[in-house]
Amino acid sequence: MRFTLQTKHAKTGREKTFVYDNMAGTLHYENGARVPVASIEDRRFNRDSKATVFDHDSPVGKTANVQVLKIQLGLSCNYSCDYCSQRFVPRADETSRKQVQPFLDSLSKWMVGTPQRIEFWGGEPLVYIKTLVPLAEALREQFPNTTFLMITNGSLLTPEINEWLDRTGFNVGVSHDGPGQFVRGPDPFDDPKKKEAILDLYKRLRPQGRMSFNSMVSRSNLDRAAIQQFFVDLTGDPEVPIGEGSFIDVYDEGGAQTSMKQTEEKAQFRKMTLDQLQADAIDNFSITRTRLDEWADSMAYARPAEVLGQKCGMDRPGHIAVDLNGNILTCQNVSIVSFAPNGEGHKIGHVDDIEHAALDTARHWATRQECLECPVLQLCKGACMFLEGDYFYLSCENAYSDHVPFFARAVELATGGYVPYRIESPTLPEHRKNLFEVTEAKPGAPRVVPRVLG
Repeated sequence: MRFTLQTKHAKTGREKTFVYDNMAGTLHYENGARVPVASIEDRRFNRDSKATVFDHDSPVGKTANVQVLKIQLGLSCNYSCDYCSQRFVPRADETSRKQVQPFLDSLSKWMVGTPQRIEFWGGEPLVYIKTLVPLAEALREQFPNTTFLMITNGSLLTPEINEWLDRTGFNVGVSHDGPGQFVRGPDPFDDPKKKEAILDLYKRLRPQGRMSFNSMVSRSNLDRAAIQQFFVDLTGDPEVPIGEGSFIDVYDEGGAQTSMKQTEEKAQFRKMTLDQLQADAIDNFSITRTRLDEWADSMAYARPAEVLGQKCGMDRPGHIAVDLNGNILTCQNVSIVSFAPNGEGHKIGHVDDIEHAALDTARHWATRQECLECPVLQLCKGACMFLEGDYFYLSCENAYSDHVPFFARAVELATGGYVPYRIESPTLPEHRKNLFEVTEAKPGAPRVVPRVLG
């Protein structure tokens, strides 16, 4: 679908019209000529490698040639965070270290080759430390060159656990929302011992690039520059890596309450983010570089939308989430006794019969009219694939405002300074057309004050 971009030059104020095609991934001048976009890296796209369009009636399968293995240890957690995607997920029977050896013995029977990455998930994975240690050590011995990843709230770290994580070769993301942590839940930095342990792990892993602080953006935590400054002050490291960084998806009422409610809020958030991108004020966020790079690559090589999978990657046959009993799950944040909005259970198969595993709890973005008619499709890739109804709508609204500033900045860089301020198309909702127009906020809307680091 083609979108007309009304733009204004950031320095001269001169206006110019461009046309963007979300299906072809191309940016054009008004006369139809392609805008020559310089790619950051030479990453051409295989046009024969089309993504699988799937839904309940046409599910996508899984393969034993695993690229990413996500091991769900269980959903127990020592914290209870307000917008956690697992907050209301029904719990299956807990697994324990008794399942470790049978799980390890089963790998050679169903998995082919060596996974590129193995991820260890909770709940809070360190709640399962007695299971995690023998499991990870055996897998490290079997796969010495595979990347290990764990996301933790950091509250259960100790010097001994830190030493083990370092020695075992883990990459660790500590989930913390910086100045907006109060929105998420308890703050481990309020406890001096927990803070000391987290910073000890940072000192161990940061030199090898194996640790980040992972922050989410929400209605009460919109200012990425403030989040970045929080972690710079915390660590004393001006280049402290910040992972995640996206606006939350909505899985329940807690997530709904942390979504932006009014058009004015959304416009303010977009404008603040664009200002910070232009000032290079949020460069510590991994999404800043990856999103701008991907926009450049998409437009430089005319990436067709038909090659796009879902943003999480769990629609890929070689990305598999399992529990220690070998059950295959939709993703690592669900359980075998939970159900998707379409009524199907999130258990989609078993490793003993992997060739018949079927992802029938979700659907590809190409089955959603909202995605087909969206200018930021190329990077959003459909929000969460198993959401439906109001929660999908809210997630879609969040994702649009989250991605538009990066799109605008990418167009600015590609065109020598022309920044889109309005997007026109016959089907784009009116409140999405004016990108950065800020009117007086209605009572009750949090005031978004831009923070730009010097």
